[in-house]
Amino acid sequence: MIHDFDEITERLLLAPCWVIDFLPVQVPNGSRGQFFAVERYYLASERLCRRFADVVLRLNCYHDLTVNCGGDVWVKNPEPAALVTWLHDALQNGHLCALLDDGDAMITASGGDTHLTLHNASDGLIEQVRQLATASGLYLWQPAQ
Repeated sequence: MIHDFDEITERLLLAPCWVIDFLPVQVPNGSRGQFFAVERYYLASERLCRRFADVVLRLNCYHDLTVNCGGDVWVKNPEPAALVTWLHDALQNGHLCALLDDGDAMITASGGDTHLTLHNASDGLIEQVRQLATASGLYLWQPAQ
């Protein structure tokens, strides 16, 4: 059972992370493409949120999720429709934090970002999330530390 959510999330935020993204690698600084226009397009559409929701919902089939989307309220294994709504709201202008299996790992989503972040994942979890992301048309990659 999770006891101190703030302590756990602070610890996990310092752990190595992986990015669940619509791109296979980070766009380099000075890229000649139009990343920001594409990013705005994806943030305005429901398509990217649905893909992220597919990953998180499928992950919840294998792992307990304890979710917070602001304030002091944490919900263990929320109803799928609520989880999708919270994720959508977080990607638009908020923040969502989902602890996996009582704080072994964590997924975060933040307003204005076109990715989810996976923190402190074991090798097995990384492979599982990679398969789920791929099935949803997404990529899993590790940013430079």
